[in-house]
Amino acid sequence: MIVETGHFALILALFVALAQSSLPLVGAARRHAGLMALARSAALTQFGLIAVAMGTLMHAYIVSDFSVINVIQNSHSAKPLLYKVSGVWSNHEGSMLLWVFMLGLCGAAVAAFSNNLPPALRARVLAVQGMIGVGFLLFILLTSNPFLRAMPAPPDGQGLNPVLQDPGLAFHPPFLYLGYVGFSVAFSFAVAALIEGRVDAAWARWVRPWSLASWCTLTIGIAMGSWWAYYTLGWGGWWFWDPVENASLMPWIVGTALIHSSIVVEKRETLRSWTILLAIITFSLSLVGTFLVRSGVLTSVHAFATDPARGTFILLLLLITIGGSLTLYAIRAPVLKGGGLFAPISREGALLLNNLLLTCGAATVFIGTLYPLFLDAVGGPKISVGFPFFDQTFAPLMVPLLLAVAPGSMLAWKRGDLLGALQRLWAAFGFAIVVMLAAYYATNGGPVLAVLGLGLAAWTGAGTMVELAERLRLFRIPLADSLRRAIHLPRASWGMTFAHLGLAITVAGIAAAPFETENIDIVKPGGELTLAGYTLHLDNVTRHPGPNYIYDDATVTVSRNGSPIAVLHPQRRFFPLQQQTTTETAIRTNLLADLYVAIGDPDPGGGWTIRAYYKPLVPWIWLGAVFMAFGGLVSLSDRRWRLGIATRPRRPTMQPAPGE
Repeated sequence: MIVETGHFALILALFVALAQSSLPLVGAARRHAGLMALARSAALTQFGLIAVAMGTLMHAYIVSDFSVINVIQNSHSAKPLLYKVSGVWSNHEGSMLLWVFMLGLCGAAVAAFSNNLPPALRARVLAVQGMIGVGFLLFILLTSNPFLRAMPAPPDGQGLNPVLQDPGLAFHPPFLYLGYVGFSVAFSFAVAALIEGRVDAAWARWVRPWSLASWCTLTIGIAMGSWWAYYTLGWGGWWFWDPVENASLMPWIVGTALIHSSIVVEKRETLRSWTILLAIITFSLSLVGTFLVRSGVLTSVHAFATDPARGTFILLLLLITIGGSLTLYAIRAPVLKGGGLFAPISREGALLLNNLLLTCGAATVFIGTLYPLFLDAVGGPKISVGFPFFDQTFAPLMVPLLLAVAPGSMLAWKRGDLLGALQRLWAAFGFAIVVMLAAYYATNGGPVLAVLGLGLAAWTGAGTMVELAERLRLFRIPLADSLRRAIHLPRASWGMTFAHLGLAITVAGIAAAPFETENIDIVKPGGELTLAGYTLHLDNVTRHPGPNYIYDDATVTVSRNGSPIAVLHPQRRFFPLQQQTTTETAIRTNLLADLYVAIGDPDPGGGWTIRAYYKPLVPWIWLGAVFMAFGGLVSLSDRRWRLGIATRPRRPTMQPAPGE
């Protein structure tokens, strides 16, 4: 009966979403306070009902209710509790329920924290959120019902894919989905603004914190997925340009452009039309990612759906959402006024350059991801697009972007002095030269592109610190005065500094990838191999029982100059239920480099395959992501963004909507 309660709650949520998507729009058009107020209660009610459904399915997993087909297919009584819970979203049906749960959460958050929004705008925003909810609730109820029963119930389940039984993947999807779905709020604000006919500084200040919160969670979600691939797959790779990876990267890139563009709208009331379009595209790319993963067009550990009906439904939903919003944009965008003028060399110009490079970068990822699928759909040859394509298209676009971060942040609004900004960055330029020379010397001359990449990261990071020093007037006024300026500096400015510094740290980690060394060999217990000045001695390999697997545990003593410095325990796990083997790597890190060891298959002669890698600066990839997300959170803590307080311009910036 508990399971049926969850199913019934989803049906009720659909009817609430239908009311939420229609009645508030009527109320906003007619200025009917009661109908507009309905949007808030409907959004909160819809979230409550979806939460009941989510809790019901989670309960079925926790108690191992094998009368539910979804639980049979993705759980087992011997699984640890963490993986019983994460099994809820490790499959197509459960992951789509998580999707609508996050959508309901976002709608409820807008309803709860939108006291400063005009009632009409709030009603329209929540109505658009309701429309999205209608589409996905219909999709779940018609094609992906997670509450279907099995009669009779089997004694046990089929278990979860062993690759997914990992703490990283237990938390990765919720963060990723919250980022994906969070951009629906920016999308709803954009569509509501087009309906209402007003985009101004206040609108930008309202939409920016929602975009920033989504960007932060998506950043953490992508980083967690990359970290999982790094330590789980056993080869030390952290990014493969897999279509599923690209599906999360594209909205992150355009979302970054959206955040920067909204700054221009808030500060200078220009780029309004462009910002609206970015909000639409960002969420559209989230939907494209959903289509790629859930439609069955991809074969991946992330791709669960194989039913063509599901793919057709998602494609239709995608066409209605994206096509409808772009059609509305085409109709309403001409009434947008251009706003304030600015010189090409200005803060606005730098942010516009940022937007152009980011969107072009997203376009290259989009083409590289979808072109093979399109070619296959029209009967063309099967091709794969990987590192060579993206290295030659995406990477070159990021070079000028990184070069422009530091000077762009130091330009004045409306008209800036590029030469003056560059002169103030002499210390950053010198630091970058020193880093490149040191890297060139330490690596005996190469690879040259990696050395240049480290120099680019040093330029970005040092330039960010110089910009902060300029804000604090460090070394130009007494230190006590600089400290007072630091205390009173807006948190949004501190957030920008942390985010840009995190970008530089991540770029440094990526640039150092060619410097890694490896040694793969068959080693017998008592034998050893050497790597980057380390000696790895294989003491023994012993077999142990796990919760729902059997594992071979290797004891590897790491020495340097004859002195032991660490003992590592890489594992090889075998899951009898799925007849599948996975790898658990052992990593010793000092945050400057990783010593990465994985154990492979046994050798008939009594040896074991040992894969060892020394990876300089690789921890910086995820450390930088943490800095970026932290910077976003610091910006969100700024009271101006948290409350969405802004002053409307004295004159309307768009033609008023009918009846206003």
